[in-house]
Amino acid sequence: MTAERPNPDALLARVQAEEAHAERGRLMIFFGYAAGVGKTYSMLATARRAAAAGRDVVVGYVEPHGRAETEALLVGLEAIPVRNIEYQGVVLSEFDVDAALARKPSVLLVDELAHSNAAGCRHVKRWQDVEELLEAGIDVWSTLNVQHIESLNDVVGQITGVVVRETVPDRIFASADNLELVDIAPEELVERLQAGKVYIPAQAQQAIVGFFKRANLAALRELSLRHVAQHVHSDVESARRQQSVVKPWATTDRLLVCIGPSPTTSRVIRTAKRMAVALDAPWLAVAVERDTATSNAGNPDRIAAHFRLAERLGAETVTLAGHQIAATILDYARSRNVTKICIGKSHEPRWKRLLFGTVVDELLEQSGLIDIYVIQGEEEPARAPAPEHQSAAPQGARTAWRPYIATALVLAICSAIAQLFSRWGLAEANQVMVFLAGVAWVAYRFGRGPAIAASVAGVLLFDFLFVAPTWTFAVADTEYLVTFAVMLGIGLAISTITARLKSQLARGAVRERRICSMYEFGRKLSALSGEVFLLSAAGKQIAEAMYGEVAIYRTRRGEPVTLVFGETTSIGRHPVSGPAAQWVVDHDRIAGAGTDTLPNAAALFVPLSASQSTVGALGVRVAEMETLLQPDQRRLLEAFAGQLALALERDEMALEAAEARIQAESEQVRSSLLSSVSHDLKTPLASIAGASSSLLRLPNTDDAETRRQLTESIFDEATRLNRLLENILQMSRLDSGTARPNLQWHVLEEIVGSALRRTRMELEPRTVTVRLDEGLPLVFVDGLLLEQLFVNLLENGARYTPAQAEITITAHVDVKWLLLSLADDGPGLVPGTEQRIFEKFYRASPTADAGRGSGLGLAICRAIAERHGGTITAANRAQGGAEFLLRLPLRADSPKVSVE
Repeated sequence: MTAERPNPDALLARVQAEEAHAERGRLMIFFGYAAGVGKTYSMLATARRAAAAGRDVVVGYVEPHGRAETEALLVGLEAIPVRNIEYQGVVLSEFDVDAALARKPSVLLVDELAHSNAAGCRHVKRWQDVEELLEAGIDVWSTLNVQHIESLNDVVGQITGVVVRETVPDRIFASADNLELVDIAPEELVERLQAGKVYIPAQAQQAIVGFFKRANLAALRELSLRHVAQHVHSDVESARRQQSVVKPWATTDRLLVCIGPSPTTSRVIRTAKRMAVALDAPWLAVAVERDTATSNAGNPDRIAAHFRLAERLGAETVTLAGHQIAATILDYARSRNVTKICIGKSHEPRWKRLLFGTVVDELLEQSGLIDIYVIQGEEEPARAPAPEHQSAAPQGARTAWRPYIATALVLAICSAIAQLFSRWGLAEANQVMVFLAGVAWVAYRFGRGPAIAASVAGVLLFDFLFVAPTWTFAVADTEYLVTFAVMLGIGLAISTITARLKSQLARGAVRERRICSMYEFGRKLSALSGEVFLLSAAGKQIAEAMYGEVAIYRTRRGEPVTLVFGETTSIGRHPVSGPAAQWVVDHDRIAGAGTDTLPNAAALFVPLSASQSTVGALGVRVAEMETLLQPDQRRLLEAFAGQLALALERDEMALEAAEARIQAESEQVRSSLLSSVSHDLKTPLASIAGASSSLLRLPNTDDAETRRQLTESIFDEATRLNRLLENILQMSRLDSGTARPNLQWHVLEEIVGSALRRTRMELEPRTVTVRLDEGLPLVFVDGLLLEQLFVNLLENGARYTPAQAEITITAHVDVKWLLLSLADDGPGLVPGTEQRIFEKFYRASPTADAGRGSGLGLAICRAIAERHGGTITAANRAQGGAEFLLRLPLRADSPKVSVE
């Protein structure tokens, strides 16, 4: 009954998925292998039946391609008006997603899912429009051809010679709730082409000799049928999970081969591979991890070798934990919808199979609808042991007997304690408890084998020492036989349960350590940035987790690998390590010590496989290299390598993003500068050229006034051009930091007066009022820079205010700050631009003359203010106009100015 119970975790996941999907619309795709098979026609026919049944069906966008039978199906269906967009002189009709969201029907028809939208639409692709509609709870029906699936783009290009530009991500196709296959024979499709039902006759004939060749259509048809079959298989698996079915549904075959320590397993694996190829079915290689205390010392290495063989043959390898091997395998097989299980034939003696049973017998008895294939294994030739291991046999034999010697000592102590209880007159039950306690301690300390021996020996000692007649194994009272049986049974049960719990505790501790290592590894990598820090932290963490040496090799865009961590380790000094790491990067496969590729390397090398490419190789060397090839250890190592690769890729992408951002900003500055220069330099140069040519063509008369006006025009434009170039150079020096302020004590009135003299022509006929408080202290500034700041502010005021405006300059002291204000009564600032006006090349143009600015004046003002430790801000005045406020710090040692 337990085996048939649904998995509660699966039930919870199913409920959560259903809740997340409840508010989302459902996607139905009418799928075909080429244009003209009738996808749109089938969609409209289905829509008409749904509308007749009472569903709210609306046409969002349908492309009839001029086919009369398709257009006839549109009659009577409500349609959303298309959105007309002009693009390069052509008016394009596009789907209006906003109108569809406002209408919000029950079912919306949106043809051609892979269509690329015109510029100006909200989304680039139509499938993005469909995603938005689904999120809004609208059911969408659409059409798609197999050549538009992203993962098949290159395959279709190889088959047909035509690279399809419009594609749909595989996840969109996989997320379809319903898939309707629209299929006709290639011959019938060619006949429709020739009849002009797909394209116009001229295009149809060209398509028949190109994309629509019969061979191409047959290949595309096979691709479409395979993808539909895969989608249906996913639906079957989903249905099994929804109905909590634990029995396999043999809609498709899936094989499972049992991996064990037997040397005959290799033939079983190869036989399973041949069966999987014959059935065209996926297959899994599964091993069950049992009580480690009773496992053979050589078994993990042999199982690891079998796993490597299965992986080379293309199997998915899995290690399960469980005490009952058959039950564990069958539970997993049912969860993966396995239909056939392959297992090696048992070589146990007949009496042992009859007495204790075998895993094969249990599988045959409990398999139900799963087919069991029992395969005769064939033992492979044993490898000659290494010479250095030959002398270790006596030591291993002595080590194997030590637990039993310790068990004998424990039983001797228990016998002594039981003798004391007997002398004190305690009941025999207390003596039995002493022996049972000894059995439990032996099981916990030494495992199941010594515990079983302790159980049997404990019964014999109790009989020999405490049951009359003592000092013999004879029993006077037959009731003691029941006591012996119960005592032996309890002892065996205690030994088995204790050993099992100890094994589970040991495995749990190992898994906990691995999980903690992975958590700590991921936490450290997520908190770091910079390749040097990532590699250093990762190398130290992996070396600590694996109890060995670590070397990391790095590569970039096809360059040879370089050692970036672990130069002082034996891995880094070994001459084969570099070529081994290069091979691993080139082939994206594990190699090195213990493998069949470059086995003479000093370490095991694992590729650092990121999402885009292989970014390097990780080399690990431990005392016993065979342990790294065990499935759990190798998966842990691959997990470390995967996290490190993703961290390196993330860091590299962050650097690339930063460089791209800097490049984009530089490009923007360059574009703005070129735009400014091309406009602002062209105007004065054109004026100078025009005035100069006029002077040259002017007749030699005494028209002094005309000559004076032309000369003034040349002078004014040259002055303007010179000022523009000064601004550009000044901004460049300020940005680069080369313009260091020459700080000296200055009188503020002189700086303001000099700025007013330089801008008197620009300010005419505006009124400028200066109100500086009396007794202002000297300011410790760069006089030329501060004068330039006022010049720029005054020119900005003259450019953005009308001719009758009034400009007011005020200054006063506020504690440790000197506040200078320049205000006008012009139109003011555009709301929201108070900060943007200080950006380089930003220009607002509320007046006709404003477009003549370069957009650098106020940016220079802010840079000069910041060089002096101050700030400058802008705001609109309540009574109208704009106000610029400059804050400069005052020094306590400002000298006093005496006024006579």
